[in-house]
Amino acid sequence: MVTKQLLNSLPENADLRRADSLAREIFSDVANKWALLIIEALGERTLRFSEVRGEVEGISHKMLTQNLRMLERNGLVDRTVHPTVPPKVEYTLTEPGRALRATVDAICDWTQRHLGHIEGARERFDA
Repeated sequence: MVTKQLLNSLPENADLRRADSLAREIFSDVANKWALLIIEALGERTLRFSEVRGEVEGISHKMLTQNLRMLERNGLVDRTVHPTVPPKVEYTLTEPGRALRATVDAICDWTQRHLGHIEGARERFDA
């Protein structure tokens, strides 16, 4: 559990409670459905753009491009361009990206484990 004392000892840019903190900006970037699904899709593999798109059902070309750029900007994905015609571009998770994937895996496991409970709660709520 995070205590107030621990939170108060954090540098300002690491405090999620502060609207202007870098930590909150990073959290906002990676805590969106597309970023989480891209991280899960990449896993331990290196994939081309079209392969990532094939793994993440429903994502548009534009959203995939935006999210891959954001993940690269945050140092979670490496983008490698091979000098061929046409250029071959591959994406792979960096070490911090792989570390984040462990959390994403836990979220996926939690979702699958509690899906029935959540469906039941929604049915009761919507009735």
